[in-house]
Amino acid sequence: MHKLHCFKNRNYLRLPNFYQFYFLIFPLLFTSCLTFSQNNPLTEIKIGSAIPSFALSDQNGQVFDIKSVLGKKNLVIYFYPKDDTPGCTKEACSFRDQFEVFTNADAVIIGISGQSVESHKKFAEKYRLRFTLLSDDENKIRKRFGVPTNFLGLLPGRVTYVADKTGKVIYIFNSQTQASKHVDEALRILKESK
Repeated sequence: MHKLHCFKNRNYLRLPNFYQFYFLIFPLLFTSCLTFSQNNPLTEIKIGSAIPSFALSDQNGQVFDIKSVLGKKNLVIYFYPKDDTPGCTKEACSFRDQFEVFTNADAVIIGISGQSVESHKKFAEKYRLRFTLLSDDENKIRKRFGVPTNFLGLLPGRVTYVADKTGKVIYIFNSQTQASKHVDEALRILKESK
């Protein structure tokens, strides 16, 4: 009978085996990716947390300070991956289409992503967005909120935070693929909290 050569050849055991190396290293790399993609739980915004103070440039190049609306309006702060991509456009246009409903609920809509002021301006003009888009080009606010990344850290997450007039977070919706559901969920929570 013919026996497998790898068991007869002792040099095989001395040479580095790619598969052995792979199965040893892959779990370490995977674990480290998960660890580095997780945000610091001490800074993660959760239900009951207060919206942190921050100021960023809006699509018109003006500095928007969250303090200007804290304590005065309900807040719908949504983080999205990138201007003018299919999911983000769908989400932004859904917020646009429900703008009056949010206004009647005494809520301010604020979109935040890592693109430039110029990119936000083009995006807002192209789709006639009437709400504030903030440029978080260094992702500092995204990190401060604890917005997770997806696909091993390659894609910024899509998360919506709803806060009451006191600035307390009353709801969080996290879904990369259900872009327009962010709008539905925010409206539902605002109606329930009246």
